[in-house]
Amino acid sequence: MVYSFLYLNVKRIFPIIKNKFVLTSLFFVLYIMFLDDNDIFFISNQKSKLSELKVRHSKIKGQLNKTKTRLSKIDDLDYLEAYARQTKFFKKDDEEVFVVTYK
Repeated sequence: MVYSFLYLNVKRIFPIIKNKFVLTSLFFVLYIMFLDDNDIFFISNQKSKLSELKVRHSKIKGQLNKTKTRLSKIDDLDYLEAYARQTKFFKKDDEEVFVVTYK
């Protein structure tokens, strides 16, 4: 029973596959999808790289905004002195600076 059903389906599908236009189209689609330089795997890889670059771009944009606000604050001399002492460890001539780090 199963064999007869399979036989009938093959009998119906075989003339369609035998058609040269269908064969050529099928070959073309398979070539484009798997064998071409821009195949499915390359495209999916490029999309994942694009999403990673978008994430990196947003992080860099956030850092740029932080730097811009810090730069605008540096115009104030009090903030400039505090920034230099806290981040760059500047000191006056009569001062000593001790840096404590934790491991």
